[in-house]
Amino acid sequence: MVAARGRRGRAALGPGGRLVFETRDPAARAWLEWNRDRSYRRAVVPGVGAVQAWEDLLDVSGDLVSFRTTVVFEADGAALTSASTLRFRHRDEVTASLVAEGYAVDEVRQAPDRPGRELVFIARRLSVTAPPAPARPAAGRRRCRRRGLPRRR
Repeated sequence: MVAARGRRGRAALGPGGRLVFETRDPAARAWLEWNRDRSYRRAVVPGVGAVQAWEDLLDVSGDLVSFRTTVVFEADGAALTSASTLRFRHRDEVTASLVAEGYAVDEVRQAPDRPGRELVFIARRLSVTAPPAPARPAAGRRRCRRRGLPRRR
């Protein structure tokens, strides 16, 4: 995903342009809190009523973490569930992906609203020297042939 994001950003940015994004820090092991007791929340939504929601951890396999979100509408008891899988990439892996896509990573900092849980990457698009253009015939000769004039000798 970072590679795709990097390519899209690269296409939109000129040399020296900045790409700034946040990603979850796997060192925080946030998935340990993905259970009903720790993630439960309730909100009253205008026109809908009270809604409860929580996450449950399903599986951790390497850098892939699967979980289920449950949403319950108190008005009628209807429950919706959604299963998801997130990939938690380490800082070095994200940095390597950005470098491979033509960025310099200028800074990695903590997210101010979630310190210790997310990393904010600040990367700069590098300018790439274009390859030399292929050799072309002399301009005067090309123009003469296009106009149908005889070649100069």
